[in-house]
Amino acid sequence: MTVQIRVLIVDDHPIVRRGLRATLEPDPWITVVGEAGSGEEAIDLLRTVAVDLVLMDLQLGPGMDGAAATRLVSQIAPPAGGPVPRVLILTTYDSDADILPAIEAGATGYLLKDTEPAELIAAIRGSAAGEAALAPTVATRLVSRVRVPGRALTPRETEILQMVAAGRSNHMIAVELFITEATVKSHLVQVFSKLAVDSRTAAVAIGRSSGLIR
Repeated sequence: MTVQIRVLIVDDHPIVRRGLRATLEPDPWITVVGEAGSGEEAIDLLRTVAVDLVLMDLQLGPGMDGAAATRLVSQIAPPAGGPVPRVLILTTYDSDADILPAIEAGATGYLLKDTEPAELIAAIRGSAAGEAALAPTVATRLVSRVRVPGRALTPRETEILQMVAAGRSNHMIAVELFITEATVKSHLVQVFSKLAVDSRTAAVAIGRSSGLIR
């Protein structure tokens, strides 16, 4: 008897959700039990619908992003007798600024939207069983960080560098992250040191060219 994998699709684009449903439903192992267009909607559904795996996009428009939703998945109480779902990220973004928060939030795998359908289905089966599923470029980035830990930016440093790239001042960053400006400056000093630069502009340039930020 085939064991069904109950999948919840989370993506803010209806046409993408329909395409994923059409790709997954012919597989005898997979049942799509729901769709959500936002992180908030996904969390609400998980409280009432038994799900084995959440196929999660990262950028979900206004409100909760995919990494934040992923972190909450393990904290909610599933329906009576239901499992705690695993999360497989499926997105178009492959920078450190996207990958690291998602993995640290508890995602079992991280794939890009150019993944072949057969590979996606295989990844869903593996992720549902607790196996890691990583796109080759994502795996390369993670391995590179392990090999040069002294120069790798921390998730917080990456987040701050991304905000600098978006044009935010130290004061604005401090307000948004609920930290002091002195703490922001301290993080930037570390960023400058690790990237061997001495200015915000140079740090952003290096960050973008190396894929550390979007």
